[in-house]
Amino acid sequence: MSKFEVFMDKSGKYRFRLKASNGEIIASGQAYASKAGCMNGIESVKKNAPVADIVEVEVSEDIES
Repeated sequence: MSKFEVFMDKSGKYRFRLKASNGEIIASGQAYASKAGCMNGIESVKKNAPVADIVEVEVSEDIES
């Protein structure tokens, strides 16, 4: 079964990652100052992902390098 993992990074910020049932990380969240903020981020992903559109975007040169 897939699961969200909540953890504190080296800088003391809270983060989450979504792991598939095979243990592979399939998504990760930004850094949050509080655990509550991190949990809100997870809830936002759970709410918005099922209805999110899939769009293709061009990569800018800044991102490619």
